[in-house]
Amino acid sequence: MKKITLIISSLVLFIQISIAQTKLLTMEEAIIKQKTTLAPAKLKQLMWVKGTDKFSFVSEDTALITGNAGNNKRETIVTLSELNTNLVKEKFKSLEKFPTIQWKDANEFTFETEKTLLGYRTLAKYVSNPVKTIYKIASRDFGTGAEHNDVAATTGYVAYTIKNNLFVYDGKDKLTITNDADSNIVNGQSVHRDEFGITKGTYWSPMGDLLAFYRMDQRMVTDYPIIDWNVRPAKVNEIKYPMAGDKSHEVTVGVYNISKHTTVFLKTGEHKEQYLTNITWSPDEQHIFIQVLNREQNEMEINMYSAITGEFERPIHGEKNEKYNHPMHPIVFIPNKNNEFVMQSETSGFNQLQLWGYIPGGVSKRILDNKETAGDGKWVVTDFAGFDAKGEYLYYSSTQESAITRNFYSMNLKDGKISRLTQGEGTHTVLMNDAKTYFIDNFQSTTVPREAAIYSTKGKKMQVLKQSENPLKDYKLGQLSLFKLKSEAGDDLFCRMYKPVDFDSTKKYPVIVYVYNGPGIQLINNTWNGAGDMWLQYMAEHGYVVFTLDGRGSANRGLAFEQATFRQLGTLEMKDQMVGVDYLKSLKYVDSKRMGLMGWSYGGFMTTSIMTRYPDVFKVAVAGGPVIDWSYYEVMYTERYMDTPQTNPDGYKEANVMNHLDNLKGKLLVIHGAQDNVVVWQNSMRFIKACVDKGKSVDYFVYPGHEHNVTGKDRVHLFNKISDYFAQNL
Repeated sequence: MKKITLIISSLVLFIQISIAQTKLLTMEEAIIKQKTTLAPAKLKQLMWVKGTDKFSFVSEDTALITGNAGNNKRETIVTLSELNTNLVKEKFKSLEKFPTIQWKDANEFTFETEKTLLGYRTLAKYVSNPVKTIYKIASRDFGTGAEHNDVAATTGYVAYTIKNNLFVYDGKDKLTITNDADSNIVNGQSVHRDEFGITKGTYWSPMGDLLAFYRMDQRMVTDYPIIDWNVRPAKVNEIKYPMAGDKSHEVTVGVYNISKHTTVFLKTGEHKEQYLTNITWSPDEQHIFIQVLNREQNEMEINMYSAITGEFERPIHGEKNEKYNHPMHPIVFIPNKNNEFVMQSETSGFNQLQLWGYIPGGVSKRILDNKETAGDGKWVVTDFAGFDAKGEYLYYSSTQESAITRNFYSMNLKDGKISRLTQGEGTHTVLMNDAKTYFIDNFQSTTVPREAAIYSTKGKKMQVLKQSENPLKDYKLGQLSLFKLKSEAGDDLFCRMYKPVDFDSTKKYPVIVYVYNGPGIQLINNTWNGAGDMWLQYMAEHGYVVFTLDGRGSANRGLAFEQATFRQLGTLEMKDQMVGVDYLKSLKYVDSKRMGLMGWSYGGFMTTSIMTRYPDVFKVAVAGGPVIDWSYYEVMYTERYMDTPQTNPDGYKEANVMNHLDNLKGKLLVIHGAQDNVVVWQNSMRFIKACVDKGKSVDYFVYPGHEHNVTGKDRVHLFNKISDYFAQNL
């Protein structure tokens, strides 16, 4: 009787699943909702309360909730209704949903509304007036157009910019730090086109009374026109765009003393086109460390400067590479020590962590190259999470198990012993509390949409905060698989494939290959949907096999894998993509005469390159925002991978898509944003002109008002156009 019941129950379940999974994605859902209602549900604004073992999150946009790592109790700190009541009391407008917050300390969080930073105090003694104004961005103290606000955690001082100059608000007065009349001299903003991990231009000292800042002189850089088509007549907006081989900007670093109202500039030397990266303060505020990279990007030195006088003191570490160095992370000092730090380095061939001491200047030891505890060391540290309070352990994430997974580890700084703290094959994204006693683990894989849980740093699972259901359970989706192929050099090439909905192995299906394969990017990971965009599933629903391969040159595989493409961008990457093509052709259900190709940015370069250098493979292709000629791309990125056009003319000639245009056969649609300031529009305009000159017929579409990516509602239009192009021609 139990057997019969089980069979009947299974049959009912099968019928329910069959009925439920009948929906197909609309384009709007695939593009707009893939990061909202069709993404795995999560706790909004999940974070640690500063300096505690408590965490907080926003429930249903209506209340701020806290909990403790050690138990399952929850407490409502403030509801949206209560918050609005107190906002109105202070002459502010009510909010429709709970604002984005940051914890200032254990008893106060901050948020911004109406261009004002407010604090909300949670202690009972403030129950009648919990809201306080911290500063008003739009007030007379700040001035019109204040941007790049950077608050010192210890003092509350605010650094900000107005246009190209830097200011500080100290709670009473507006302090003018720079006063450059020439708009081509930019202070307090990101430099080097956001390369080398640089995302901002101001750096507060540990005690918050000194401010280091970038000063970028662009007067020597060529102006480049970006056309605004929305005015009559059209208007030229000039930007500074240093192209490969041309004059680059010059950067210096200033240090402003709040109490003395004085500025000193660090004496960083006369190699003015060098790159000043990864600024770090010493714990005692006496020194500043900068990873100085030469323009050729093959020599890096960590230099120490006096924060008081600006004098260059000495180099404390240097690295050379015959191809290139790519410093992306600042050094981090071990707690309670002024002369020992951890840095991320690729000298072993893989990005790993090294412990260094700079007084008297020798190396202490390598801490992540222990054969006994760390395997062969052929894996990449992807995130450094810091130290415990005593400086006995450090914490990091890496690819130690697999290049497409991420796990979290601790390491004992004395004996180098490594302990894996997360379990489950997939991707663990970790957020630690300040004391490094607990961490929130956001886990996902191809089979797990999302699980948020709290662990102790001993590896014990304390509680599950959220287990997300499959948001696509009602949709018919293509079957996803992740697997490996081998390059001609024997490297593992990770692949992702979606089979069409209602797959029938006796049928022949068209194929779309989605490609990027450029430096710094990894498309395939063991995450929900295999890290693929929902549009790929949309195309699988419409009868396509959809395939992607991460070839040589892509990220998180070590230097040899990445640097294989040095001075010859495109060449080896295309060979690896052909490994994927050969695999697809070997499948009986693939129609090798109906293969399509699509890529954007570097993927656009790859798409146009493959269509002109392997012209008999793909019938149809779509290239978005493509680099056509690397001599028209910016200095920092291009010269790292290609050197200059003057020193590598053959490499630039071979990579120039227009030099292979005679071979073009298939249907090709090129798309570009008219305001693209990354891959400038001139790339594809020159390509189209060359096509006209050669008598080659290509299709072309421009998105006015969009930069390097087409965003917002227009993105639906973009992918409808791409999908229609494949449907019409493939």
